Amino acid sequence: MNTSYSQSTLRHNQVLIWLCVLSFFSVLNEMVLNVSLPDIANDFNKLPASANWVNTAFMLTFSIGTALYGKLSDQLGIKKLLLFGIMVNGFGAIIGFVGHSFFSILILARFIQGIGAAAFPALVMVVVARYIPKENKGKAFGLIGSLVAMGEGVGPAIGGIVAHYIHWSYLLLIPTATIITVPFLIKLLKKKEERIRGHIDMAGIILMSAGIVFFMLFTTSYRFSFLIISILAFFIFVKHIRKAQDPFVDPELGKNVFFVIGTLYGGLIFGTVAGFVSMVPYMMKDVHHLSTAAIGSGIIFPGTMSVIIFGYIGGLLVDRKGSLYVLTIGSALLSSGFLIAAFFIDAAPWIMTIIVIFVFGGLSFTKTVISTVVSSSLKEKEAGAGMSLLNFTSFLSEGTGIAIVGGLLSIGFLDHRLLPIDVDHSTYLYSNMLILFAGIIVICWLVILNVYKRSRRHG
Repeated sequence: MNTSYSQSTLRHNQVLIWLCVLSFFSVLNEMVLNVSLPDIANDFNKLPASANWVNTAFMLTFSIGTALYGKLSDQLGIKKLLLFGIMVNGFGAIIGFVGHSFFSILILARFIQGIGAAAFPALVMVVVARYIPKENKGKAFGLIGSLVAMGEGVGPAIGGIVAHYIHWSYLLLIPTATIITVPFLIKLLKKKEERIRGHIDMAGIILMSAGIVFFMLFTTSYRFSFLIISILAFFIFVKHIRKAQDPFVDPELGKNVFFVIGTLYGGLIFGTVAGFVSMVPYMMKDVHHLSTAAIGSGIIFPGTMSVIIFGYIGGLLVDRKGSLYVLTIGSALLSSGFLIAAFFIDAAPWIMTIIVIFVFGGLSFTKTVISTVVSSSLKEKEAGAGMSLLNFTSFLSEGTGIAIVGGLLSIGFLDHRLLPIDVDHSTYLYSNMLILFAGIIVICWLVILNVYKRSRRHG
């Protein structure tokens, strides 16, 4: 009896170890190339609108795949999908590294990487729910969360050092490290899994993907034909999900006003912060002429690592002071950070380090409240689909924010002096962008504050 229990515990611990490896590398893959975007733009002689697609392409398929893998897991089994994701992610990495001299191949490789990497966050939680004993689930989720936060933290530092001292193309090979998990997962995960027959709404997936892709293309080139196609695709998608037997997105969620507004404005905040983070390397190179290594290690790394601390503090504050208090603190950190950066953009680089810490701290706080607002607006039977849609929207918003910021940095629409401060002409664009970011956060705070208060009154 004790021997059987010990073997079972050992097997569960081994599964958890390899899940942590996958979780770490999935986030690392997302963050590691961000600091190299200016170098990539320079190598290919591209504007930020095009160069940012290196990250946008990954986030696009990553977000859609995250939603899709969750639905497929009951029908195809977790084991097959995890192994598929690992192999596709590695395949994309090799294609990107071998063909990194060709921009179109690089973008294609990032699309492929996103398809593979999406399996990790989507399925890891399912594996924990099915394989890890109830008494160890909290510890497992906490460990995976810590590894994810660490991946977010060290990603910019690793990216900056490798890009500066070797070459950014070597960063594309990082996902191949996940291949070491394959023989262990084959051995540890169950050979036979219960399958649930169901229908995959491929028409809905294609329509929604087309709408997203053409909208992102519009934000890159500002060709209104792309915007029209995007709107038409979304219009047809909405009509489709109302009639589909098992739609990709449950149309009933659209009737929940609190859910829609909370998800929408949560997406705006996540997209704004992702856009800001993608802008920092361009800004620090243009204004302060810093190296890629200095930007990754000295500017972004302290902020991404502070997420671990702020996440813990935010959780304590929610319990003691309530979500409204944390929402206000988080929004204040974000908006004040953007405003201070706008007015002191050409000051010492270390000021930007502090601002990035403020921004990531504010993001940690607001994420907690948005999740609370959205989850509290859902009925028990809607919780799974609703929270999955929130995660999908969050990932998608990050990719969209990066694309929009790349477009605005390229067209020069905001490249005029708007602030009454004595700064160099090269800082106008970035200062105005930061003011725009602050305005979006303040509006989001006011709306989410109102939604939260109304949800409490109705709850």
